Amino acid sequence: MRNPYRFFNSSPEVIRLAVMMYVRFPLSLRHVEDLLHERGIDICHETVRFWWNRFGPMFAADIRKKRSAGHCHVWTPPVMQGKI
Repeated sequence: MRNPYRFFNSSPEVIRLAVMMYVRFPLSLRHVEDLLHERGIDICHETVRFWWNRFGPMFAADIRKKRSAGHCHVWTPPVMQGKI
């Protein structure tokens, strides 16, 4: 499989961090930019938006794959028995 990060100067960890911060928490693109700037990562909010559009579906597919592989039991409510 080809490396999806091959055209980017940033590391895959930084890209994943930025996209997951934007998706997981109720943050704006500028808030993500500010948080990354506090960590010493200087990127533009438009870069975060581009990464989100490009890598968001890929990350979502990975998460779905991991969730479905680990759990095959579906919770059902307990049955109550008694006379009515």
